[in-house]
Amino acid sequence: MTEILAIIPARGGSKGIPKKNIRMVDGHPLISYSIQAALESKIINRIICSTDSKNIGNIAQKYGAEVPFLRPLELAQDNTSDLETFYWLLTELKDRENYNPEIIVQLRPTSPIRLRGQIDEAIDLIINNQVVDSVRSVTPAKATPYKMWNIKDKTLYPLLKSNKMKEPYNMPRQQLPEVWWQTGTIDITRAKNIFSGTMTGKIIKPYIIEAEHAVDIDQIESLDEAERIIKSIKCIKP
Repeated sequence: MTEILAIIPARGGSKGIPKKNIRMVDGHPLISYSIQAALESKIINRIICSTDSKNIGNIAQKYGAEVPFLRPLELAQDNTSDLETFYWLLTELKDRENYNPEIIVQLRPTSPIRLRGQIDEAIDLIINNQVVDSVRSVTPAKATPYKMWNIKDKTLYPLLKSNKMKEPYNMPRQQLPEVWWQTGTIDITRAKNIFSGTMTGKIIKPYIIEAEHAVDIDQIESLDEAERIIKSIKCIKP
């Protein structure tokens, strides 16, 4: 049986929205939506909240996640990468418990809107195909990078260049390649990728979600928008 670990990263030092991960959304702390989503999976074996905050840890435990130990403060900074955090956590689990999960499911608290069955559908994309390194939730991008620019020395330079298209920034949007925006809703990878220094590996499969469900809470307006959507659809709720 494949050991599948869900990790919910939730540091305490959010600046855009103070205490963001435990702000109340429709009567429950934000982090509880990701915990509940993991609990409703039929194939996730274990759920761990990775946090540096005792308060967040206590709330996470109340809603059903484990907090076997707190993350060190140096791994809870604005510039701390997922790779650093996950490598440390998996190493600690291996050293302290001899626990070695094969599949890692990251469920960010800041993307709380998930429908029933989505997590297991995404896991199926990797668990049934050893060639696949990771799975990432995506949604159609609202804007195309072919019409984006860098500014250098007060001059515009196209963000993307194409050998197949002449001046794609002057082409109708409908003629440009379809592009996808990665959401924070569901990220799945193999533990061996993390120990090799990458969160994704090379072969990444998409799991497509509806654009209106792809909420990434970073400002108070997006928190209000998430609550509005949660109240209006049949998504997973605590």
